[in-house]
Amino acid sequence: MDIQDYKIRFDRIYSQMKKAGADACLLSTHVNLFYVCGRIYGGYYYISASGDHVAFVKRPNNATGLPRLHFIHKLEQIPDLLREEGIPLPQRMLFEGEETGYDEYHRLMAAFPTTELLNGSHAMRIVRSVKTPVEQELIRQSARAHAEVYRLVPSVYRHGMTDRDLMFEIEFLARKHGNLGLLRSFGNMDAFMGILLAGDNAAVPSPYDYALGGAGVPSNPIGVTGIPLKQGQSVMVDLSGDFSGYLDDMTRTFSIGKLPEKAYYAHQVSIDINNRMQQEMREGAVCEDLYDLSLQMATDAGLADCFMGTRQQAKFVGHGVGLVINELPVLAHKINTVLEPGMVIALEPKFVIEGVGAVGIEDTYIVGKTESERVTHLGNEIIDLEA
Repeated sequence: MDIQDYKIRFDRIYSQMKKAGADACLLSTHVNLFYVCGRIYGGYYYISASGDHVAFVKRPNNATGLPRLHFIHKLEQIPDLLREEGIPLPQRMLFEGEETGYDEYHRLMAAFPTTELLNGSHAMRIVRSVKTPVEQELIRQSARAHAEVYRLVPSVYRHGMTDRDLMFEIEFLARKHGNLGLLRSFGNMDAFMGILLAGDNAAVPSPYDYALGGAGVPSNPIGVTGIPLKQGQSVMVDLSGDFSGYLDDMTRTFSIGKLPEKAYYAHQVSIDINNRMQQEMREGAVCEDLYDLSLQMATDAGLADCFMGTRQQAKFVGHGVGLVINELPVLAHKINTVLEPGMVIALEPKFVIEGVGAVGIEDTYIVGKTESERVTHLGNEIIDLEA
């Protein structure tokens, strides 16, 4: 554990506690537990405004190395154990309201009857939106391995494949290169390692809040469907790079043979938007302004009708990444978040061309003071898989 790095994390938590007027914070989700102590367990992590840290563990029963560790069977034990530690019960406590179930919420209320419970889910998302130096390096590490996998995509393509066949081969490549296979997301969204969109499947909206969807299957309506890969189709590969516990996000476009000129033109516009935004995504930039700039560039190119989809157009162009695939901030209309150095953003200006499929790229950037650092280093041209 890097002590200085964790100090930065806790200082950000204390700042959000102070802003909310809370004198304690109780965490229990896997993502936030991993963020504060570098491991996942079943239980709770308690932080007081006075600097007390206490871990309450239900599973596993052999956990070690956690501060003021107590093994518990139920959350109702927490108040008495805090008293035994000489820690006064809080008057106002942040908890993960958006992820806490109805039953657990009422149990918390009964266990802390004199404490006002405050929804701290958004506050913790704000905390995690600015990455520490260690987190930034872990994202760079994932991005390097991610690029190596994408370089090998042409080597696993075979004529006559379906979109599902190719997706399986790419997923296998990723796993062999160390991808953990876990795509964490915030909210009610499911996926495995990402999506592959071939041909007109790219235009099919998904119920999930992804830039582009694909029909998928009824139990997982996103991505591949088993359609044959045919001449004249684009193949967009959009996998998360979870090689270190932290995610990067990268999209590259391939083709089955030659595509129409409009597809190459739109793809170049996506590259141009990324290049411009790399300069604009810097300290002090406003998320809505960046989204508007991307939309204006697509409009000026005559491609507004196919920008971020056709039948249902996504109303964002970028999103934070880190421990989950959809962290803050979001580059979207009416989002007035101001960028800070250390935020990590996946920028994905994409276009859907009727009869061809999706084109464009997605790269991951670390926001800096004067510009952003691109961490997904890979060529961005459309590669013909049959060449």
